[in-house]
Amino acid sequence: MLRLPAWLMLVLLVLAPLSARAQETDDAYAALAGSAGIPSAAGFDSVRRGVEQLATSGDPRAAVVIGALQAGQLYARADRALFIKQPDGSFVDARSGAPAPDAAGLRPVRLNNAVRSAIDAALGSLRLFAPDAATRLAAAEAVFKSHDPAALPALTRALAKESDAAVKTRMQQARAAALLSSGDASEADRLAAVAMLRARGDIDARGFLASLSGQPQSVATAAAAAITAIDRQLQLWSILQSVYYGISLGSVLLLAAAGLAITFGVMGVINMAHGEMVMIGAYTTFVVQQLMRAYLPGIYAINLLLAIPLAFLVAGAIGVLVERTLIRWLYGRPLETLLATWGLSLVLQQAVRSIFGANNRDVDTPWWMSGATQLGGLTLTWNRMYIVLFAVLVLAALMAALRYTPLGLRMRAVTQNRRMAAAMGIRTPWIDALTFGLGSGVAGMAGVALSQIDNVSPNLGQGYIIDSFMVVVFGGVGNLWGTMLGALTLGIVNKFLEPVAGAVLGKIVVLVLLILFIQRRPRGMFPLKGRAVET
Repeated sequence: MLRLPAWLMLVLLVLAPLSARAQETDDAYAALAGSAGIPSAAGFDSVRRGVEQLATSGDPRAAVVIGALQAGQLYARADRALFIKQPDGSFVDARSGAPAPDAAGLRPVRLNNAVRSAIDAALGSLRLFAPDAATRLAAAEAVFKSHDPAALPALTRALAKESDAAVKTRMQQARAAALLSSGDASEADRLAAVAMLRARGDIDARGFLASLSGQPQSVATAAAAAITAIDRQLQLWSILQSVYYGISLGSVLLLAAAGLAITFGVMGVINMAHGEMVMIGAYTTFVVQQLMRAYLPGIYAINLLLAIPLAFLVAGAIGVLVERTLIRWLYGRPLETLLATWGLSLVLQQAVRSIFGANNRDVDTPWWMSGATQLGGLTLTWNRMYIVLFAVLVLAALMAALRYTPLGLRMRAVTQNRRMAAAMGIRTPWIDALTFGLGSGVAGMAGVALSQIDNVSPNLGQGYIIDSFMVVVFGGVGNLWGTMLGALTLGIVNKFLEPVAGAVLGKIVVLVLLILFIQRRPRGMFPLKGRAVET
């Protein structure tokens, strides 16, 4: 019997796994060629197996090759050699990355849904070891959604190295899903996996648990209990999401109605052109963006910060002009004022159509207002969060202006007793003009905010004028606290009614409830003494 030296035995023991791994890599590349690029059922199945084998082979080019396959850039030749097409049209050898001067007779490797699923799972497994935590997190989520048992070895190795708590939790969830899809997991491991998915508690975890079949009775019972618990949790998050959307809608209504509350409270004017002041603010934002894109591209990111004061000044100046030329002649004649401002709204709409056209205008959202963040099961979009914050700041600024500035002092004096204010030397006509301008300016700032969540068109203001009057009447004419509470109340009620009754019927229900409320409290929740009350 031939006895080998100990050192040779050691070398053979080391080389044997490497040889097996090399053979596995060879088989994976051969399988990836499928039927040499010709679509067939056997070819698709071969490509799928090749993707799975290459992902676990440890080959350093595995991610590059599988990524090229996903992008439609992997090509096969009749001898089953593989090549990757480069952006410039040249080809490189898939296995070595070396340039391929002879790349004739190539066919693209075709995909079907089974191959695409295998690619997603394979890339997820390969990216579990990426240096970037965000990439590893996305990879773990991809493995969770594919719940491929073939990813279990990679997940186990990745979990042993992972130091980021959020990524580690997502990897554990992915491992739980893969275990439940595996036929080799023990009952104890399956129960622990169900508990892990129950703790995750989102719609993806519920859907996966609901799709389980062929599980032991104890696992099926635990999965059913987990689904029930997740349903309760999702319902709670849905309620919180509706509250957030209601607050968001309420902040929009507050911005649109705050100026109207001041105008209506001090002057008693039913301004049907208030919505057009909102529209003017939105178009001011559009003009500012166009000018900054052309002449100040270096500071384009702060275009909204510049548009806010400009929208206030433009809409406010138009408001003062309207009051001095039209409204001042119609005090004490509410029907004529309503008709005149309604006609003015049509004139302003047509003027905007003539200048900017009837089509919607594209207003960009700055990068710092884009995207969203997750708070548990609650999705918070940045643009609406900024609008809520902006509404709070506008309300605080208005209250401070009314309380601490000379104009605010005079406005409150005119609101409480116009004749006495005039007797004290306050020029009430100019207070009316400045009040109308202030209300219009606030509406212009509301237009800046609305340009980020609605279409900028000549009809923008029409969608908010009725709701603005509802907010003002419900909260109490001229009372900013009442306007805020009225806007939040109507916004939240609308968002809870829409899923049940639909958008149109929901508004009708809100309007009916408002009419019933006004019958009991004609002056709103927080009535304020003013000229309308005195007369």
